[in-house]
Amino acid sequence: MSTTRQLWQYYATRLRASLANDHDRGEVSATTVVMAAALIALALFVGATITSRVRDKANSLNLD
Repeated sequence: MSTTRQLWQYYATRLRASLANDHDRGEVSATTVVMAAALIALALFVGATITSRVRDKANSLNLD
């Protein structure tokens, strides 16, 4: 048997084993949901803060 064929057989065997062990694929845990919500809230807060500061600076400019 050639080395290439042995490698392909090994990879195929590993793929089948990996698929057999991957029963909970796609499952989202509560921790993942909480972390995602926290990151979204942080992003909204940072965006609002930056927007507020830029707006305040723009309003304070004297264009006359």
